[in-house]
Amino acid sequence: MTYDFIIIGAGSAGCVLANRLSASSHINVLLLEAGPPDASPLVHIPGAYSMLNHTKYDWSFYTEPQSAVDNRRIYIPRGKTLGGCSSTNAMAYVRGNSADYDGWAALGNKGWSYAEVLPYFKRSECHASLSGPYHGNDGPLRVCFSQQPTPLGDAFIEACELNGIPRNEDYNGAQQCGASMLQFTIHNNRRHSVATAFLKPVMNRSNLHVQTRCQVKRILIEDSRATGVEVADAAGKTIRWYCNKEILLCAGTIQSPQLLMLSGIGDTAELTKTGIPVTRHLPGVGRNLQDHVWSGVSGLTTVPTGNAVLHPLNAGKAFLQHLFWKKGPLGNSPLEANAFLKTDPSLNRPDIQLHLAAFGVAPDYSTDIYNIRTFPRASGYGILTILIRPQSRGYISLRSADPGMPPVIQPNLLSHPDDMEVLLKGLRKALEIAVSAPMKRYSRGELQFPAAPYTDELLRVHIRKSLETLYHPVGTCKMGPDEMAVVNDALQVKGIAGLRVVDASVMPAIVSGNTNATVIMIGEKAADLILKDY
Repeated sequence: MTYDFIIIGAGSAGCVLANRLSASSHINVLLLEAGPPDASPLVHIPGAYSMLNHTKYDWSFYTEPQSAVDNRRIYIPRGKTLGGCSSTNAMAYVRGNSADYDGWAALGNKGWSYAEVLPYFKRSECHASLSGPYHGNDGPLRVCFSQQPTPLGDAFIEACELNGIPRNEDYNGAQQCGASMLQFTIHNNRRHSVATAFLKPVMNRSNLHVQTRCQVKRILIEDSRATGVEVADAAGKTIRWYCNKEILLCAGTIQSPQLLMLSGIGDTAELTKTGIPVTRHLPGVGRNLQDHVWSGVSGLTTVPTGNAVLHPLNAGKAFLQHLFWKKGPLGNSPLEANAFLKTDPSLNRPDIQLHLAAFGVAPDYSTDIYNIRTFPRASGYGILTILIRPQSRGYISLRSADPGMPPVIQPNLLSHPDDMEVLLKGLRKALEIAVSAPMKRYSRGELQFPAAPYTDELLRVHIRKSLETLYHPVGTCKMGPDEMAVVNDALQVKGIAGLRVVDASVMPAIVSGNTNATVIMIGEKAADLILKDY
C-alpha cells in the first residue's frame, strides 16, 4: 500500500508529526513503531519510573566500555512503545537555555533561534500554573508542578539559596539560572506522554494508520529518492510500504543514524566495512554524539520517600491507591526540585544542573545503583549533579549489516578533560547543599554516597565509579551547512529527496537541560516545514 507520509518511530517527535500531519484530511499517514502499544499500567504511573527498564518497553542499549569511567559499559534505556522515551522517562519538562537555540542559528540553521522556536514550545503546552509570554495554556501536552511534593523540595531550594543559587520560580521563563520545583508532563497524577497527548486523541482518524511491533529494516532508495520502507512485522515477515511524498525518520539519536547506514547513507568507508552498498556518502551520519552525564550524592532522610513506598510491604497499597483513586505517592516523578548554575560566572549560560530526587541510592558501587529494584529500602534522597554542556563527543556505528543487531554506541564519556573538572565543581556544590541546615532538618546521619573525606582525588574516584548518562543522547544526524551535517535546516537529508530526520539526532549541540521538551518542539516545527511544502 502507498501512503503520503511514512513516519518511522512513534516517539516524541513521531507522535507530534502524526497528529499535525493527519489533521489535513487529504494527507494519508502511516506511523510505524517497533515496540508494543503502551498497555502496561506501569507506563502511566509516574512513580513506577524505571520499572520498565529491561522490559519489552525498553531497547536496553549499552555503550562500549568507557575508558574514563573504569571501563564500565553504561546502560542507556530507550523507550520502545507508543510515546517512545516520553512513556518511560522521569517526566521533567525542561526547555534548555535561549542561548542554546541562538547558538544553533549562529551555526547557519535559519529559523532555529530562540525567538523562532518559542512559539512551538508554547503551541504544545497546556501549563496548569504558569502563563504569559513564555507558556502555552491550550496545547495538548499537560505540564504541571508536583501536586503532592515532599518537604525535601522546599528544603533543597532553601539550601541552594544559602549557597549562592537564587530562587527562580520558572526556569522555562525569562531566566534559567536558579533553584525551583520541577515542571512535569503529568496530569491527574498520571504520566502525560506524547502518545497520550498527541496520538491517542486522533487515533480514530481514517487517514492515520498506526502499526506497532513493526521494526523497519531499511529505507528504500531509488534514484536518490526515498520511496518506501522494508519492515519486519510481529511475525518476522518482511513487508514493504511505499510513500509518494516523504519518509520521516524519527527513530532517535541511536537508531536514526543506524537506519540511514543500513540504507546505504553514511560514510563510505564505514559502509564498506559491513558490505552495505553506498547510496549516498554522508560522513557525518552517526558522528557528533553528545549526552548529559551525572554523578551525585545521597543520604538517608526522616521523610518517607520512594524507597519506602516501593518496599514490598508498602508497594501493594500504593499501587492500589493509584490504580483506583489516582492518588498517593505513585503520582510523583522520582524527581522533585531543580537548580541551574554556572561554575564560572563569565559563562553565558549554566553548565551544571542539579536534580533533587526523593530516592536514595545504594552506597555499593557494584550494584546497578539506578535500578529501582536495587534501591535501599530505607527512605533517602539524592542530588544528581549533571554536566549539561559536555565537551566530549562520540559516535554511533554499525556492528553489522543485520538490522536486528544493536549498533556500536561510543559516547567517549569524560574524554575531554574539562568535563571531569566541571563535574567535580558541580559535585562540590551538591555536597555543600546536602550538608546545609535546611537539608539537615530532614537528614538521618551522614551522607552515605559518597562517604567522607571529600578530597578532589576521592571525589574523582566517586565520579568514575558512579557516573551515568541522563539518557539524553543527541546530535548524530546534526543539521547545518557544514560538510559533517546530515540534514539542512529544513531537516531534509542532504542528497536524498523525500527523506527527513525529525528527532533529537538533528541537534547540532546539546541543549542545557533535559531534552524531551526540545524534541517535542522539533516535531512541531518540522510539521510546519512539511505542511508548507505540501
